[in-house]
Amino acid sequence: MKIIIDRFEDNYAVVELENKKLIDIPKELLPKGAKEGTVLEIRIDLNETKARAESIKKLAEDLWD
Repeated sequence: MKIIIDRFEDNYAVVELENKKLIDIPKELLPKGAKEGTVLEIRIDLNETKARAESIKKLAEDLWD
């Protein structure tokens, strides 16, 4: 999914979604250097998701050993 930063208002960025809907997101979620007109890509990090799931599973298993 790609989003475009439309403008900034206080601590939020107004971003345009692919369906043209505008929503506010906290500035702190944006990468440094993002400015009006910047196109951001939101994607699922499958490798990190898998690594975290395995880590949590191991922690849970260690609790019962």
